[in-house]
Amino acid sequence: MGAFLYGVFLQWKLDMRSKTLLITCYIVPLLFFAVMGGIFTSVMPQAKDTLIQSMTVFGVTMGALIGLPPSLVEIYSTDIKKVYKANGVPLYLGLVLTNISAYIHLFIMSVVLYFAAPLAFNAEIPDNPERYFISLAVFIAVSLSIASIIGLAVKDQAKTSIVSIIVFLPSILLSGIMFPIDLLPKAFQTAGKIFPASWGYRIMADYIFQLKNLLPLTVLFVLAVFACIILLRRLDK
Repeated sequence: MGAFLYGVFLQWKLDMRSKTLLITCYIVPLLFFAVMGGIFTSVMPQAKDTLIQSMTVFGVTMGALIGLPPSLVEIYSTDIKKVYKANGVPLYLGLVLTNISAYIHLFIMSVVLYFAAPLAFNAEIPDNPERYFISLAVFIAVSLSIASIIGLAVKDQAKTSIVSIIVFLPSILLSGIMFPIDLLPKAFQTAGKIFPASWGYRIMADYIFQLKNLLPLTVLFVLAVFACIILLRRLDK
């Protein structure tokens, strides 16, 4: 257990030195919050009610989809994988450690937004902080599981970035954080439901837990875990 925790700590320190993770998990989400938070609350004063949730959805989605896959490609598409095998280290360990490290970074960023939004833009604090952070924890886990599929399935760094952006853009545009989801055509509303961002925004903005919003995230997480298991087995050959 001590060795595992040390591995998590070491991976966390390595990620802190990663420019990609630093940019996607901290710099861009916080800059987006600083700029768009003011615009949202000026154009739509009611946006203060869900500003924390919408900025958090953007930050988590970006950090997961854009930040995590390159780290996984670096492990499983380079000589690092050979080092793992040569030393008898299970291949899944790299996936687990990077996910835990990214999870910690995204949670820290989300906490910063939680406290900064009311101070900077007089945003409304969620009525039930405990329910909010449980919802946040679920959303981060599901987002990282989807990002892991990209990192394991695409072996080229350049292609990974392209695929990540292709998934990231509709995730944000169809999630409802930029404008009310009801304004979109029915086809786009339906398409948005396949991305975690849409459901993550709903469960964090809800006043109570609703199974109809939590169940899709659970299904997405389970399917993503199975997909990662299959991809890891292929990489082990």
